[in-house]
Amino acid sequence: MLLTQVLPAAVLSVISLGLDPTAKWAAQAEADPTAVLPDNFAAELVSLIVVLVGGSLLIGLLQAVGWAAGSWVITQQAAGRPGSLESALRYGLRRALGLWGWTLLVSVIVGVGLCFCVLPGIYLAFALSMAGPVYLFERRDPIGRSFGMFHARLGLVLGRVALVALAVIVGSLIPGALEGAGTSAFGTDPFASPGAATGAVAVIGVTAVLALPAHLAQLIGLLVTYAEQRAHEAPVNTAGLAAELG
Repeated sequence: MLLTQVLPAAVLSVISLGLDPTAKWAAQAEADPTAVLPDNFAAELVSLIVVLVGGSLLIGLLQAVGWAAGSWVITQQAAGRPGSLESALRYGLRRALGLWGWTLLVSVIVGVGLCFCVLPGIYLAFALSMAGPVYLFERRDPIGRSFGMFHARLGLVLGRVALVALAVIVGSLIPGALEGAGTSAFGTDPFASPGAATGAVAVIGVTAVLALPAHLAQLIGLLVTYAEQRAHEAPVNTAGLAAELG
């Protein structure tokens, strides 16, 4: 999780902070209050969006490596088998592309749902929460199977996923607020001086590590919830689940 979730997120935050043109826009607005838009506004905005979207997609792929690797490690350890970092990452790399693709599709579906009065998006996020584990263990129809699991035991799965979501939200909002407050202390352009830049990067690094429990809660919570639902469907044991991972 540190290598595939925390580190990439911290790098993207540093890049985003360095490319953020709002400080320059504010200075231009003060210098020329009559100007409608700052100079090169469109080009700088498009560049920032491209970097953020491209970085997010790349981070999503790295996160898929970590999700697959983490699922493999947890399952191996539960089965009483050794699980080294090298073997886990090798497995994660092998399964990352497919998991990434399904995650992107789920994100698009949830995003479309959020556009319809928010509640449909929340429902879809909960109903599709099992798509990742379904892909890793079963490799068939992750979206349909996740919907089926969610509705087969609605109250049980809803409660489990709600607890995971609460842990992730709290565990993400607190580090995010600390990062915003910490970096703002170095001014509107923290990369204007080496000292401020060092301080801002240090704040981002520390707050990114503070978000680690949220990543762990999401991975472990959803994986255990999936395994529980499989046990309700038919007899299953840890060795069998480990074999399914491949």
